[in-house]
Amino acid sequence: MSTEILIFIPALILLLFAAKKFTNAAGEIGAWLNMPDFVIGVFIIGIGTSLPELVSGVLSVSKGASEIVPGNILGSNISNLLLVTGLSVGLNWRTIALRSAYIYIDLHFLLGSFFIFYLMAHDGEITFLEGFAGLVVFLLYSFYLIKGSNGEDVTLEQYETTKFFPKKAAVVLMAAAVGIYFGANYTVKAVEAMAAAFTIPKSIVALTVLSLGTTLPELAVSISAIRQDKAELAIGNVLGSCVFNSLMIPAVTSAFGVIHVPENLLTFSLPVMAASGLFFYMLTQDKRISSWEGFLLVMVYALFLLEIATG
Repeated sequence: MSTEILIFIPALILLLFAAKKFTNAAGEIGAWLNMPDFVIGVFIIGIGTSLPELVSGVLSVSKGASEIVPGNILGSNISNLLLVTGLSVGLNWRTIALRSAYIYIDLHFLLGSFFIFYLMAHDGEITFLEGFAGLVVFLLYSFYLIKGSNGEDVTLEQYETTKFFPKKAAVVLMAAAVGIYFGANYTVKAVEAMAAAFTIPKSIVALTVLSLGTTLPELAVSISAIRQDKAELAIGNVLGSCVFNSLMIPAVTSAFGVIHVPENLLTFSLPVMAASGLFFYMLTQDKRISSWEGFLLVMVYALFLLEIATG
């Protein structure tokens, strides 16, 4: 077995650990800058948990393995909506209520972002111009989120404000950025090696193994938030990550080259992602997600993996 395959788990652990440290350090600096709680909660936490997908995507395109990008995006979105939400709700054995107005903004932008990604990817290629359109939509999404927050506190209350610049956080931020780069670099190499060793398309490895690994930060944040009775943060983090994955990752990575979307993703995984978004939207219209509905989401995800494995 090649060295690249053996380093997959250590590289992924480094990537996730560095992303967590980066997010925490950025949160401390954001609190020092007196950034609104909502901005810290949605953008620093939400985008921070999507850093593994973003950095690994950029490196994939740079290395000529662009098919890893759509596989990771589709796999991450599907696992976020079905697995992360399902486990977060189901393991707590209680119904969660969604009250905030911004949840409805997220839900509609979720469907919109999936539709836009579908349009970008349906012909098998995502160009820079298409990615730029996604960037514009994400900026509009950000504007409506901030405007519609109405001062709601959706952070994990883990950042303390101080009048002194957090030098330690700045050092951790830079060190974590380096860790993210090397973790993502070796993770991509390991994905390529696994695909070659087992004669599996890179897109399928990214759709399953890599996407499962890179959604671990969202799972950790969501479970922690629900245990603190902050269900809206948990669901907002999932939806925000899906919107970011669908719009910003293609926008950034397409700047490094055309993204190729393999046929096997277009015919199955892309429709599954679209259907998952619609199913999630319909499920949350009563502003509640029960533990049984959570387990239903997990079962649908298990069926998705079974179809991938036997297809």
